[in-house]
Amino acid sequence: MNNIPRVKVTDEAKKVIAQLREKNGKLMFHQSGGCCDGSSPMCYADGEFLVGSSDVWLGEIDGCDFYMAKDQFEFWKHTELTIDVTPGRGASFSLEIPLGVRFVTKSRVFTYEESQNLVETRLGDMI
Repeated sequence: MNNIPRVKVTDEAKKVIAQLREKNGKLMFHQSGGCCDGSSPMCYADGEFLVGSSDVWLGEIDGCDFYMAKDQFEFWKHTELTIDVTPGRGASFSLEIPLGVRFVTKSRVFTYEESQNLVETRLGDMI
């Protein structure tokens, strides 16, 4: 029964998502694992970032699809990701930048029991 989410979101991050959704409509997230800001979760208007077979869908946070680059997922597949916000400004294209906050990823390793019941992932081009 695959029901343990791979990615979660804090209440504070939900507030920021609500602000961004009001202004930009439907949203999506992607975490590339690239250098600098690319290793942070990035928020885009839905469809603004094109996902493909090099991306893995991990689930939804507050109604937003969350993707991660496949090569980064290999390092994070044993961890629960929690998306939060922190004061500061990243130097990226993520939509929250004008609000003076940035999204961050917090993680913890799944227990063995949790790892046996994770929500299934799928490749981006299969969506």
